[in-house]
Amino acid sequence: MERYDLVVYGASGFTGQYVVEYVHRAALETGVTWAVAGRNESKLLQVLNQASEVVGADLKETPKIICDCSDTESLSRMARQARVVLNCVGPYRFFGEMVVEACVENGAHHVDISGEPGYLEKMQLNYHAKAVDNEVYVVGACGFDSIPADLGQTCVKKEMKGDVNSIETFLNVTIPPLPGAAINFGTWQSAIHGFANSRDLAGIRRALYPEKLPSPKYKLKPRGNMFHCNEMDSYAMPFLGSDRSVMMRSQRGFYHEKDEHPSQIQCYVLMRWWNCILTIFMGMIFGFLASYKFGRSLLENHPKFFSFGAVSKQGVPKQKAAETNFELTLFGKGWATKGDHDSPPNRVVKTVVKGKNVGYGSTCECMVQAGLVLLFEPDRLPGVGGVYPPGFAFAETTLVSRLNKHDVTFESSVVTSE
Repeated sequence: MERYDLVVYGASGFTGQYVVEYVHRAALETGVTWAVAGRNESKLLQVLNQASEVVGADLKETPKIICDCSDTESLSRMARQARVVLNCVGPYRFFGEMVVEACVENGAHHVDISGEPGYLEKMQLNYHAKAVDNEVYVVGACGFDSIPADLGQTCVKKEMKGDVNSIETFLNVTIPPLPGAAINFGTWQSAIHGFANSRDLAGIRRALYPEKLPSPKYKLKPRGNMFHCNEMDSYAMPFLGSDRSVMMRSQRGFYHEKDEHPSQIQCYVLMRWWNCILTIFMGMIFGFLASYKFGRSLLENHPKFFSFGAVSKQGVPKQKAAETNFELTLFGKGWATKGDHDSPPNRVVKTVVKGKNVGYGSTCECMVQAGLVLLFEPDRLPGVGGVYPPGFAFAETTLVSRLNKHDVTFESSVVTSE
């Protein structure tokens, strides 16, 4: 059976419908073949009609694959028709593993946009060995979570020239003052169940990494729950997204498989001081409710109320999403040489990553370009297959330069060097 280069699974979902537009544009640029997949043919056709109006081309005859995550045989049929599956169906905690398994068993590479550490690390624990055996790559977190941060740290490494002792990231998201939600309900749902099952993650990590990383000689201290960041001239607080966990998995790969000096990681988000206080207050309520079944039900059934309007089951309005942009600044401290170091870090590297339309623009572009790299650059990927985070998987590829040409930009510079 001939395989399509890219198959968009979940094409009729909130994000999948936008991924279709980006895959079409990639097909025009590169000549790849593609198809859409989902459980309802009429909804797939509706998405293709909508995308046709946006891109100015007739996409109605795009091949359609009917499959359902509750039907393993249908997922296997889909995987046998794909070289790369772009999996847009979340929350991945509930709907991701069966797709990964189908891809690994049937020889299709798998890319997703999950920001769920429990799912991502469980997939590495359970499927890495089989993926290596079957020469299949499974690369998660290939959207806004967490390509800017994880690829950003590879840029810091390259600009540093030597060992990187520590990396701190500072995320700034600009949201226009327009009516409507700012966060997708799927992201909210993932956060609820991720918090509720956070204890499971510790066991997964012990199994995945039984050995601790070496203790650093020059330690990076966390900055606290709320602080003024002089480097960015803004208040900040810890970023509770998946960036740090994904970046640390890449650090594990660099250390265990390439014998490179591991870096310490801390991730923060920039806010006005009153937003920091409000977020802490909301986080306390969220954490309490997510710890109990009745609380999770309240959070899922009334997202708008408990998020103070930030989340809605109707999704983010298109215009608001289009004007929601991000800038991620990474500061790396290290040395210009590799080896043992008798003095503290004396070189600072700064990498700035920028992107537009966080949820449905930059995320889609990152996902599609990651899929193209899997297709066109197998000789630059680690080993012959496996389950990897994007920073480690794509460290030696052209993904950064590809994204620079598609409005997700990476710019690195040396700030100080002694």
